[in-house]
Amino acid sequence: MSSATPVTEPIVFRWHQAEITAIAPVTSQVKSFRLRCDIAQAYRAGQHVDVRLTAEDGYQAQRSYSIASAPDGSGTLELMVEALPDGEVSGWFSEAAEVGDRVELRGPIGGSFSWDGPDGGPLLLGAGGSGVVPLLAMLRQRALVAPQIPAALIYSAHTRAGAIALPELERLAGDGTGFSLHITTTRDAGGRRIDAALVAGALTRLGRPEKVFLCGSNRFVGAASDLILAAGVPAGVIRTERFGS
Repeated sequence: MSSATPVTEPIVFRWHQAEITAIAPVTSQVKSFRLRCDIAQAYRAGQHVDVRLTAEDGYQAQRSYSIASAPDGSGTLELMVEALPDGEVSGWFSEAAEVGDRVELRGPIGGSFSWDGPDGGPLLLGAGGSGVVPLLAMLRQRALVAPQIPAALIYSAHTRAGAIALPELERLAGDGTGFSLHITTTRDAGGRRIDAALVAGALTRLGRPEKVFLCGSNRFVGAASDLILAAGVPAGVIRTERFGS
């Protein structure tokens, strides 16, 4: 007679039902979605989830999205979805999704690209475009549990109007807790890409960072990494997450 122990699949490998509980515009191209799901009880700021949609005929499409919210005990998490041309998943979220709709989530994923207060700082963050979403989650977590840890965000966006959560970031930068925002735009008049002067300005305000998180396109993360290394920050403290071209 055998006494085999049932195998429980880790939460990160299972698909979980999730219900959309709130939808709100963030920019003209980005919407915020609150979802109630089991994963909301077990993630760290900076992690992401896989999202799967299933059509009535069984066709499935999936994509990964960073979690924008900090863990808050509400049983929900927040995704920010940018409408992309011909995007199967983003198109559904942007044009069809309604409160009460259900999707599937898998995760949380990305343990090395995550931060919580006990991890310490100072914290240097660098984002290109929608790469700001997981870093926003870290800043929200910092505000909740460790506002005394110095932090700086270098944020490159196409335009100020298209910058994700800019009013919230500017409010955090003005709260007097040691967070500084260094934003540059590439398509506004007089705009420029991230450069040595921008990195130097952030490091002057922050001091020597003990944790660095960079997220964005391959081009942005490559440029930002090179500039931060050239400024004397050790490679061993830098974590990166890349997407697209």
